[in-house]
Amino acid sequence: MMNMPPFTATLLRWYEQHGRSLPWRADSNPYAIWLSEIILQQTRIEQGLPYWERFMQRFPSVEALAAATEDDVLRLWQGLGYYSRARNLHAAARQVVAEGGFPQTYAGLRSLKGVGDYTAAAIGSFAFNLPVAAVDGNAYRVLARHFGIDTPINTTQGKRLFAELAQSLLPERQAADFNQAMMDFGATWCTPSSPQCASCPFVETCEALHSKRVAELPVKLRKTKIKTRHLSYIYIICKGEIAIRRRPSGDIWQGLWEVPVVEEGRSVLTSSGICPTECAILLKKGVRHVLTHRILIADFYLLELPERLPLPDEYVWIPESAFDDYAKPRLMELLLETLSTYRKGNSL
Repeated sequence: MMNMPPFTATLLRWYEQHGRSLPWRADSNPYAIWLSEIILQQTRIEQGLPYWERFMQRFPSVEALAAATEDDVLRLWQGLGYYSRARNLHAAARQVVAEGGFPQTYAGLRSLKGVGDYTAAAIGSFAFNLPVAAVDGNAYRVLARHFGIDTPINTTQGKRLFAELAQSLLPERQAADFNQAMMDFGATWCTPSSPQCASCPFVETCEALHSKRVAELPVKLRKTKIKTRHLSYIYIICKGEIAIRRRPSGDIWQGLWEVPVVEEGRSVLTSSGICPTECAILLKKGVRHVLTHRILIADFYLLELPERLPLPDEYVWIPESAFDDYAKPRLMELLLETLSTYRKGNSL
């Protein structure tokens, strides 16, 4: 570790002893690495690992994933949230196949759908040993604390500053180890809350620890206003069939399926000539579901009818049992759980 910055040498020594053993680190398979990076965006390893294993089993190659339908991919992704990741994953797989394989340059990887600066750097360094620093939330936290940097990480200035700092610390021949070490150290040692400062290898050099600012760093400006939306879902069943639709683009859960909904007084059932929430059975009221920038407050209703309602063209009628085969948001799963509880309580 000659000619390395002290920070880098210390981090790599820590990694030799404490680095995590993860299946996609077993070799430099770009498909397995790329898949793991997309799944782990906004997802903890403990939650994402079973999904990675299922995807690798169902789609063992990028060609198999590219040949799948979007519904197949969304169905396997169900429960992970941030469904744009699944759509981008599918689109990028088709890009890779069309190009004859994974690009082996940072710019080429960055051109793939859903691949940003960090993901391109991570794939590039792990799969192709490209000497590019991968700066994620863990890296921001470790660097901000160790070097005492209070420049907000979600500003243009902050992003540039941290990217340049990380790149200056990167050992060119050990890019993969450095990036993985930064990731593991932030995830398991220099954690957002209750970091292991007493046994930290940087206990002598950490600026945040010495200035008692560990809890204050890194700094992130709050920009996004949280919006609350009120929804009423109506589970309409007629002669063993239910009405569902695929959610359109431009809103949450694009491409997933749901039952009819009334939002803020706007009803998809206006043309039916009835008020569904007056005719239906209220199953549960005020179900709270939190997304990144939205809080959803949902009411669940059951409406059993002898004849079908006239619904907009985007709705289809399917056998009730077939709903399991459709990719749906978590809120629909909560509705089905509520419906199941109601039916058990009212069964003869």
